[in-house]
Amino acid sequence: QVQLVESGGGLVQAGGFLRLSCAASGSGFSIYHMAWYRQAPGKQREFVAQITSGQITVYADSVKGRFTISRDNAKNTVYLQMNSLKAVDTAVYYCKAFKQGIDYWGQGTQVIVSS
Repeated sequence: QVQLVESGGGLVQAGGFLRLSCAASGSGFSIYHMAWYRQAPGKQREFVAQITSGQITVYADSVKGRFTISRDNAKNTVYLQMNSLKAVDTAVYYCKAFKQGIDYWGQGTQVIVSS
């Protein structure tokens, strides 16, 4: 069982930056793949980025070059550094831990980018 708590969201102007954190409790953090998703008002939840247990990263085209996902297994935490933010990045951002068909989700953190 893994519990995830996101933090770091807030209100930022377009062109600004934020760093989201997702702290995990429970055992075995290092063997989980981790991902960030987001859900804008009236839209479906969409993939943003993931980092595998082996540190391989994948990004959605919409954030490539602007967002960076990283993890610190010693701190049981995954991060999402978001630069050059745009109004379209406004959403609730969710953290997910997954492996072998098992998913755990956090409660989300709100990001609002004003234009």
